[in-house]
Amino acid sequence: MNLQNKFDLGFLPTPLHKLKNLSNKFLNYQIFIKRDDQTGLASGGNKTRKLEYLIQKTLDDKCDTVITAGAQQSNHCRQTVAACAIAGLECHLLLGGDKPKEYNGNLLLSHLLGAKIHFTGGNRKGEDIENLKINLELEDKKVFIVPYGGSNLLGALGYINAVKELKDQLKEQNLDIDYIFFASSSGATQAGMMIGMDMYGIDANLIPINIDKAETVGFLENIVLDLINESKQFFHLYKEYRIADIPLERNYDKAGYGNLTDDEKEAIKTLAQTEGILLDPVYTGRAFYGMLDYLKKSKIKQGSNVLFWHTGGLPANFNYGKELF
Repeated sequence: MNLQNKFDLGFLPTPLHKLKNLSNKFLNYQIFIKRDDQTGLASGGNKTRKLEYLIQKTLDDKCDTVITAGAQQSNHCRQTVAACAIAGLECHLLLGGDKPKEYNGNLLLSHLLGAKIHFTGGNRKGEDIENLKINLELEDKKVFIVPYGGSNLLGALGYINAVKELKDQLKEQNLDIDYIFFASSSGATQAGMMIGMDMYGIDANLIPINIDKAETVGFLENIVLDLINESKQFFHLYKEYRIADIPLERNYDKAGYGNLTDDEKEAIKTLAQTEGILLDPVYTGRAFYGMLDYLKKSKIKQGSNVLFWHTGGLPANFNYGKELF
């Protein structure tokens, strides 16, 4: 694993700045934002960082075709096909549900970016990938599978690198951060952050907001733990992790994945109307609401510096248009 071996896709470093108006509303806290919605790849998002390593591996393996999977409004799929367009790779997306009459949001963008789209009914997490891979190989394609959410150790490298970027920015701004809130769903972003914080010595409390309600307790925590433990053969980690050491805030996921509630609408409108920054209805809207709830109820130490790591997702708003009014 080499942090330097990557295919440049993002406009990095992404901005780190204070949310001045929001901080004035919460006088007991100073609130900052890390703008990974500004990574630049087909409207940006956190998956850009992961794809820099996954696409490089695709090219190193001499593959010409990529398969990945997700929901129809998947930010990961939209950024994957954009990355493939830049790298000259054919991209197949397996998307849950039936083909809609009209394409909008991320689905429309994935189509415009050149994805070959396969609708897979109830399977939105790549259950049908192997069958498609076999069929493509019969056509003499050399296939690389990008996992759901880009969530393997290779993808996690993107957020190990992001933590180094954050540390450099904090030093430059003479700033310490006490708490970091972000959306956690498929595991690699969180694992990369935790590995990076260990490697680069950032002492902050992570508060990942769970997005995709799992049927099995501990499912996501185990994914994160496995990625951290896998990384030990490549990086010098000094901390031993157990499942109890993997933070995950589950109090905001009751509505289930992709179901917009008044909480997400409140969060989206709050940030838009105080700072002119747009969240999304599925990931960052839910995570930002969780942070607001923590601040309103003083669930973290007053006087703290709080960072929201914005992981993108803007195009999904256009799929939820009527619900957002």
